[in-house]
Amino acid sequence: MPKIVVFTGAGVSAESGLGTFRDSDGLWEHYRVEDVCTHEAWLTNPQLCVKFYNDRRRDTLAAKPNAAHIAIAKLQQVFPDTQIITQNIDDLHERAGAKGVVHLHGEITKLRSSLNETATVPLQGWEQHYGDRHPDDGSLLRPYIVFFGEGVPYFEEACHIAAMADIMIVVGTSLNVYPAASLLHYTKPGIPVYFVDPGQPEFGVWADRITHIKKKATEGVPELVEHLIREYRQTEDPLN
Repeated sequence: MPKIVVFTGAGVSAESGLGTFRDSDGLWEHYRVEDVCTHEAWLTNPQLCVKFYNDRRRDTLAAKPNAAHIAIAKLQQVFPDTQIITQNIDDLHERAGAKGVVHLHGEITKLRSSLNETATVPLQGWEQHYGDRHPDDGSLLRPYIVFFGEGVPYFEEACHIAAMADIMIVVGTSLNVYPAASLLHYTKPGIPVYFVDPGQPEFGVWADRITHIKKKATEGVPELVEHLIREYRQTEDPLN
């Protein structure tokens, strides 16, 4: 049974109606990065940061998992060794039924210590109240978001997962956001890589390894998942 790794980005969540930061009509059109997504912003205007992520959290709770999220969860059910790495801070993978998702850039449903990047606590409801403190270290709780310029605490784990993959699926990301975009560099030579995206990105050195499915996530991912399930069932030894 192959070990499949699925790496998802903002394009998957966008099809559930969640705004992205990089599109022409995305969130950056209304907020400066420096004002809501840097450590300096947290120090100088934490109330604005709290409001910004409260709004994002409210949007997340109103969104529903789409066909791509559901298909990825199904893939994990059929191939139990499937692991999911995401750049997304929403919980739509989990709400679709996926387990053990590695969130590289944080999780909107949690808060974290201002002192310890991995000391997280679940948020009850959708609204954070500025001034709440971590129950263990007493520091101010802040959104569990990896701000620009901060390290990615679970990147090493993601690299290890990518290195074990027999099949890699990349969905909804342009592979331009680092360090996450470098995950392909950690995969074993020669493994198949499926890239689901309706555009025409530059694959560079990966061009001869990537199968490009030029469809949006809600179309291309369910088709790819059904293809992999059929392929596995055809090659599975019926005596085992």
